[in-house]
Amino acid sequence: MTRRFVMTGSFDPFTIGHADVALRALALCDELVIGIGYNGLKAGWIPVDERLRALREFYAREPRVRVEKYSCLTVDFARRAAATCIVRGVRGMADFDYETRMAETNRRLSGIETLLLPAKPGMAHVSSSMARELARFGKDITPWLPQGLNYII
Repeated sequence: MTRRFVMTGSFDPFTIGHADVALRALALCDELVIGIGYNGLKAGWIPVDERLRALREFYAREPRVRVEKYSCLTVDFARRAAATCIVRGVRGMADFDYETRMAETNRRLSGIETLLLPAKPGMAHVSSSMARELARFGKDITPWLPQGLNYII
């Protein structure tokens, strides 16, 4: 049986924290599907198709990673991907509380388990929203982004 995990988020932008969770998840599964969730009624900071292009390019040399976009419930995306597990990163107790509630909801809806991976020391401060806020004020956000990930904004 293929151990296919999904890792979902808006990834607006995809950060070093996301890349770390993906790398650690790959050590535990046969295939990782990165799902870029989007709401068609809300524009993201980086257009969803640009996030999709950039992540596909970033993971082009990793045959076990597939990148897709979706606009449904995460649990429905996971089911469509035939996932055995949903992977989520947690940076602290607030993330943990939220993610454990979501994990239970997803398990009740689908039977799919969720794996929570804690942020590595020194990465708990990294978030997409912080990167966007810094960029809004003209600050360099390259320390928050994985080296080699190139967005055209």
